[in-house]
This record gives sequence, structure tokens and C-alpha cells, in this order.
Amino acid sequence: MNDARLSGYPLTYLPRDLTSGLVVFLVALPLCLGIALASGAPLFSGLVSGIIGGIVVGSISGSSTSVSGPAAGLTAIVIAQIATLGSFEAFLLAVMLGGVIQIVLGIVRAGSLSAFFPSSVIKGLLAAIGVILILKQIPHVVGHDSDPEGEMSFTQPDKQNTFSEILTVFEGDIHYGAAVVGISSIALLVFWNRIKLLKNSVIPGPLMVVLLGVSLHMLFQRLGGPWSIQTSHLVQIPVAETAGDLLTFLKFPDFSQWANPAIYVAAVTIAIVASLETLLNLEAVDKLDPENRNSPPSRELIAQGVGNITAGLIGGLPVTSVIVRGSVNVNAGAKTKLSCIFHGILLLIAVALIPVYMNMIPLAALAAILLVTGFKLASPSLFRQMWSEGRYQFLPFLITLLSIVFTDLLVGILIGLGVSLLFILNSSLRQPIRRIVETHAGGDVLHIELANQVSFLNRAALDQVFNDATPGTNMLIDATSTDYIDPDILSLIQEFKDKIGPARGMKVSLRGFRKKYQLNDEIQFADYSTRELKDRITPDQVLQILREGNERFYTHNRLSRDLGRQVNATAGEQNPLAVVLSCIDSRVPAELVLDLGIGDIFSVRVAGNVIGNKSLGSIEYGVVVVGVKLVLVLGHTRCGAVTSTVEMMCEDNDASQVTGCSHLDSIVNEIAPCVDDESCSEVPRMSEEEKERFVDETARRNVYRSVHEIKSRSEVIRDLVDAGKVMVVGALYDVKSGKMEFLTDSSSEPGYKETPQA
Repeated sequence: MNDARLSGYPLTYLPRDLTSGLVVFLVALPLCLGIALASGAPLFSGLVSGIIGGIVVGSISGSSTSVSGPAAGLTAIVIAQIATLGSFEAFLLAVMLGGVIQIVLGIVRAGSLSAFFPSSVIKGLLAAIGVILILKQIPHVVGHDSDPEGEMSFTQPDKQNTFSEILTVFEGDIHYGAAVVGISSIALLVFWNRIKLLKNSVIPGPLMVVLLGVSLHMLFQRLGGPWSIQTSHLVQIPVAETAGDLLTFLKFPDFSQWANPAIYVAAVTIAIVASLETLLNLEAVDKLDPENRNSPPSRELIAQGVGNITAGLIGGLPVTSVIVRGSVNVNAGAKTKLSCIFHGILLLIAVALIPVYMNMIPLAALAAILLVTGFKLASPSLFRQMWSEGRYQFLPFLITLLSIVFTDLLVGILIGLGVSLLFILNSSLRQPIRRIVETHAGGDVLHIELANQVSFLNRAALDQVFNDATPGTNMLIDATSTDYIDPDILSLIQEFKDKIGPARGMKVSLRGFRKKYQLNDEIQFADYSTRELKDRITPDQVLQILREGNERFYTHNRLSRDLGRQVNATAGEQNPLAVVLSCIDSRVPAELVLDLGIGDIFSVRVAGNVIGNKSLGSIEYGVVVVGVKLVLVLGHTRCGAVTSTVEMMCEDNDASQVTGCSHLDSIVNEIAPCVDDESCSEVPRMSEEEKERFVDETARRNVYRSVHEIKSRSEVIRDLVDAGKVMVVGALYDVKSGKMEFLTDSSSEPGYKETPQA
């Protein structure tokens, strides 16, 4: 299944979804009540929102794992808005209108904004929820329940804070019966998760924890005294005597307040905050999903909008996607959104039919489930991972975590997003573009590659690049990969090209700008070989160009070339700088391994890069007629022609007889003088590695011999070499690394047998 749709639902998923829904229900029950209490709203409103979040939102949502309900992050807003509007009924009208706004946001696909949430903030949110769950549940585990379950702010309604609440526990405010339930529950969960048979069973560990808690509660009731767990330490669902009494718990919106401007301010506030929290929690739960599914965020906004309209109509708190319930759902092994819907159905059943039995569950047992969930969310491995990703990931992560822990969920998230934005801005200011100094045929060029999106935030950085450029520099501003450029950036580029650059003696070239920007392609440097360049360049300079080209190739820094422009520019004439005699081996295309453009070299290819009449005639044409300044003989390792020659020479075979190729002798005869006769007798006994080294050494000798043969057989080339107007050099290309060894030192030239000239 690729999403949360239930069509074609595999029945094998059903046990996991039902058990996950049961676990989420057990956790959601006290959270719904606690959040309502912390928000200053009727307790029943929290349960109503939990039911709506499960059944209504769960049915419409496209998420397989997210669970919605009343959110701790909205408690401060709920308290403030109820006080401002004067009544809970007026607040319900604002919740309804907020839902309408959320639906509109979903329709216009505002959910796509979630793609811009930094992963460091999302992971900081997950870790912070884990830390808060641990810190907040410690008092509840030992029966200190003065702070409502589900309340997550640092400053608490009971006038304590997160840490001072824990200190009261150490001062002795512990309920013995509840503490036994809580500690036993943690031990049971840890034991359950470590035994593979139990962990993979259909029976979830949290269910056993609840059953254990209820059993201990009933036992302690019989024991009485300090062990008896009182109502304040148990789940407290409002109990209705009849079905009619149950309906009296529902509240309805005050439609008479529709003309009150404060209603609309509250609605916008609820819509924006609930949407932000939903999108962040949705991203966070998706990161926990072991199947790595992506939830559609805009569809989620529509689902939340429908949920909030429903909540406003029947007296519920605002609903959002809730990270605590979502993480419990994932940890319990949920496969589809059926688990979320089922948890809502269980909440409805519990409230309507069996509230008395639900009120027998100790809060300490449920706190144990949340505490263990907290350890999973704030695992040490997450901190190590964020640390290893560097400070630009770790600092926003840590600041988000600490901000949420020491303020509340909403404020902490906003601080985290603000810090991440500062880091992004700083990164943009430091390196918004890619700068490369390229060595083209005509000299060095400062190549500036603009990013895919260039906004006004990049103006300062680009201006700094322009100011740092050395006067007299050739500069290429490349927008080939750019989709959007801010008008301020365009004005900066235009001014630098037309005024500032020329005033500093700089030639500014442009490439790849879209027609609508009215910046046409203009290249003011030689990115291919021209007549002027060929006439003024020396053989040594040509050799250096080839060296640098190969270095760019094997270090993966090849020049960005406009090949279409080079085709047009060289259509009328060619002015190559060198002749390259190379082997026909498919692994050694000369223009690529030397990082050259169209029209830069004459390429002569023959098996074994040997000298024959036709290849020598081609080289002479390039040197004498066209006027190239360099001849490069380019051999390579693992050469097939050299290998075959070595094998035939050492086995004393005839090439034409062995291969059936009657013209192959002309190649073998040119390479044969380079084969060392003494070592040849050892070839059959050589290891593969030794044989490879022997072949490569023969290939090197063959390069030296071809260089010698060119100067020896061609009088006109020899004269130009003696006059210092032309160079003939060799190179050996390593097919493993892509690196060339230039063989320019004649004193190290290996020996080979001379052959008489015809």
C-alpha cells in the first residue's frame, strides 16, 4: 500500500492496526482529559476532540500513521481566546470558522509549505517531545498528579515548572500504590520489548500494562490505607447516568457572536497555529514511519478543517495532528489509518458505554507507556546522528529542543524555525553560488554558476563575489541551471556587466539567461581554439593546457562548455592547438580525457598508437599545413594491441595466422621492438599482476618509440622540433584512475630495438 486508502485492504494488516488503535486509545484517553483541564475548558470537550480526531479526521486524512486530537501546543491559545471572547460557546464559533480557513488553505495547496521545514527542526521537535514526555511523566509514574496529564508547557497550571514538579517527588510527594503500578509498568514494558516472541505477538505490551495497573488498583483497594489509589490518581471520564444526560455534556457554538470582530481574529489565529502544528507534526511522524511513506499535507489541512468545523459544532477543542499519539501509533506497529479510526471508535465506546470501567485505570500505568515512548523519541542515537551532521544541523536541532522544553510547543517551534532561518540566511550569504576558476584555451576565467533559485537574499553574497574579483579578470556569469532570478539580482548583474566590470578592466560574459530577463548570451573570452590564440601560443603553453585538462578530468572538475556555440564558432574554420595520436581503445577518447572542446585538437587514432604512413601523413598535415604547436602520442595501460603483441611475441606466433586478420601484422610489427626479449620468456610464469605491469611497461616503451619514429621518419617535423617551433611528446593514460603520465624527459626513455627503415 502506497498510502492510507483502505481500498483493497490486506487482512494481514488488521491485527496490527487494531492493536495499534487500542494502544493509542489508552494513551489518548488521559491526554484528552488533561489537555481540556489545562486549557480551562470542559473535560468532555477534550474527549469530543479525541473522537473527532480519530473518526472524522482519520477518515479524510491521507496519512497512514498520523493521529489527531486536542493538542497541548494550543492550550495557551485556547485559554487566551476563551478569556477574550467571554465564553466557551463563542470560542466554539471561532473554532468552526478556523476550520473553514483550514479547508481553504488545503484547497490552495498551502500544505506544500511543509517542504520548507528544516529537518533539524523536525528532529528537534521529536527529541523535545521525547524529553518532555520523560520529564513530565516522572511525577505521574509515582502518583504525583497535581499537573494535568497531557500538559506540556514548562510553566504549569499548578504554579510549578517541569523541574520543580520533579523536585516535589524527591521531597516525598509519592503515592505508594501508584508508584508500584508505575514502576512495575515500566519494567513490564522494557521486558516486553526485549523478548522477541512477546514484542512480535498480537498482544501489545501497553495493553498488558493497563491490565496490570487495573489489577493492582483492585488489589490495593482491598488492602486499603496508603496503598489504595484514589480517584485523583485515576482516569476521570465524566459519567452520565442516561443517554440523555450524555447529550447534556455537549456544548454548541454561540452563532449570535458572528458579527464580533474578535471571533474572526481568534479564527485566523486558531487556523494558522493549528495548521502550522499539524504540518510540523505530520512531517515528524512521517520521519518515524518505518515504511517511509509521505503524507499529503494539503489533504491533511482539509481533513483538519473538517475536523475543526465538527469540533466547533458539538463542543470540542481545536484538533491538530499530535506527535505524541502519532509516535505511539508508529511504535505500536500501525500499518494504515485504520488504527487512527479505530482509536476514535474506542474513545466513543468508552465515553458512551463503559466510562465506569475506564475510570479504574491508574494514571501511573498510562504515564509509564508515555515515558517509554519518550525514551524512544529522544534516543541517544538521534543526538549522535545530529552531532555528526555538523553544527549547521546540530545547533538548530539543539536550540529547537531546548526552546520547546523551556517554553512550550508552539513558542519552541517558532524559535527553532527562526534559528534555522538565520542559519539558512547565513549559508546563503556565505555561499549562494558556485565559483570556479577555469583554465580555458584563452586563459583563466572566473566561472560563476548561479543557483536554481536566486532571491534577494543572495544579493549581498553576489555583490561580494563581484567586489572580490581581481581587476582584469575574465568572468562568466552562468544561469544555465537557474529557474528564477530576483529583479534586484538582475539589476546588479546588468550594472556590473555594463559599468562596474569594464571600469575595472574586466570582461563579463553571460550565458544561459532566459529571454524574459533580457540578458543575452555573450562570451568575451576564448573557450575554444582561435587563430589568434594559435598564432601567439607556445608549444610549452599547449602542453600545459593539456596537462591541466587531464587534471580537471580525473579530479572531476571538467569545464562547463557551450558545445552548441563552439559548433557554430568553428563551422567556418578550425584552429587546433595540437595533434593527438591515440589508440582506438574505446576507454580513451582524447577530447574527454584532456577536457577539450570542439576544434581544439586533431585526433588521429590507430590501434596501439603506432606510426604508419597514413597516420604520419595526418600528423604532418596538422603540423605543417594547419600549424599546430604540439604532437602528443597518447598510449594507455591495459592496451589490447600491446597485450596481443606481447602474447604473440612470447609464444612465437604469427598475428595473421592466429587472428585471421591479414593486415594486423603492420600493427604488431610496430609494437614488437618494444617487447623485452629477456622478460618475454618469463611471461607464462608471471602472475596476472606481474603480467599487467609488463604489458604497461611495454606500452610506455611503445609511446617513446612512436615519439622517436615521428621525428625520425618526418624530416619536416624534425626540423620544426629542432627550431623550437613544435614539440613531440608522449603520455601514458591510466585506464583505472583517468590520470596521464606525461613522458617529456627523454633521458629516462627506455630502450627498444631499432628497426631498419624502408
